[in-house]
Amino acid sequence: MAPIPGSGLAKGLAVTLRTMTKKTVTEQYPEHQPELPPRTRGVIGLFEENCTVCMLCARECPDWCIYIDSHKETVPPAVEGGRERSRNVLDRFAIDFSLCMYCGICIEVCPFDALFWSPEFEYAETDIHELTHERDKLRDWMWTVPAPPALAPAAEDPKEIVTARKAAEKLAAAQEAEAAQAAEAAAATPEAPSPEAPSPEAPSPEAPSAPEGDA
Repeated sequence: MAPIPGSGLAKGLAVTLRTMTKKTVTEQYPEHQPELPPRTRGVIGLFEENCTVCMLCARECPDWCIYIDSHKETVPPAVEGGRERSRNVLDRFAIDFSLCMYCGICIEVCPFDALFWSPEFEYAETDIHELTHERDKLRDWMWTVPAPPALAPAAEDPKEIVTARKAAEKLAAAQEAEAAQAAEAAAATPEAPSPEAPSPEAPSPEAPSAPEGDA
């Protein structure tokens, strides 16, 4: 059966008439922030305590937009008589978001859970060169990463939260130890003797008088 001429136009006008009487649902950004889904791909946050500078994220990145610099440090043996070890120390971790295509490969291949998706999206710049964000900025975005939902009511805390809590407790313990050492050093420092007021001189004993001669 051939379509009736003008039926498509009539259907379109019917949709228009129905929506004209409904309240608008447009959110006025930036006065009202949008409610983003938990798995929104906004920016990439870095949890540098977990980073071992394995370079997997930089090697697997299709756009080569991850820049990592590091150096090696020698770690003393944990027990007496043990061998010294060397470890990589992170110096720079930067992502050029003008090149990033938000594929998420770097997050998937990271074996130590150092990279996470953050729903933050307000990072526009007037200069394209300023879209290369260093690890300090990536670290700030890490705290905006939503916590993963628990699999069961009695499930254990996610390992990201456990790792972050351990790092915070370790930092607090180190600060307390430094404060205690500073207090002990201040207590062990001898105080300078305060000048004492001169004591009044004691009266000198009188010399015994000579015996008087016989008259």
